[in-house]
Amino acid sequence: MSKRTDRRFTWPDDRLIKAAQDGDVTSLTTVVMESQPHVRKFALSLCASPQDAEDAAQEALIVLYRKIGTLRATGALASWMFRIVRNECLRQLRQFAARSDGAAAGPEESAGPSAEDAVLHRLEVRRIAAAVGALPRDQRQVLVMRDVQGLPGRTVARSLGLSDAAMKSRLHRARAALRHALAVTDPTPGQSAGHATGRPAGRATGEDT
Repeated sequence: MSKRTDRRFTWPDDRLIKAAQDGDVTSLTTVVMESQPHVRKFALSLCASPQDAEDAAQEALIVLYRKIGTLRATGALASWMFRIVRNECLRQLRQFAARSDGAAAGPEESAGPSAEDAVLHRLEVRRIAAAVGALPRDQRQVLVMRDVQGLPGRTVARSLGLSDAAMKSRLHRARAALRHALAVTDPTPGQSAGHATGRPAGRATGEDT
């Protein structure tokens, strides 16, 4: 089947992209509109929640509108958009992880960490965010909503259209996958047990949902 059987799901052609790069406003608007469904599909598959996906898609489309002239090859539009969306989703995860970790820190911890501790913290947040971002979408959603955003288990289940039992099962698999990923990528085998268990951003990983 030709991939051009439905115009709604095809990327803009090279001629249109080139015209947009040359400053034609009508062509640029068309490029953004035709790219929108693809960008949103990328975002829904990569981001932790529908709201995050919408935010990431909008950011990517803004970058497309403002910086299409920096695109070196017209045929690279899809991969460029994919990278922008992926990076935006990871940035959102890092923000969630950092906020959650800051809220969980005690007064002494948050008062004044050393420069070394601050660097190690940033590296750990990035490592956790990357590991969460690599989870399958269904696991990533439930893990972020429950362990990072701190939503009640029943709220998470309803939001995802799951029974409480199904939500708990999916969360258990997500936590196990995250622990495994962090153990595999752990650069310091002798670090504290808290990091070794792969707790997402300072929250407990017990099965109490």
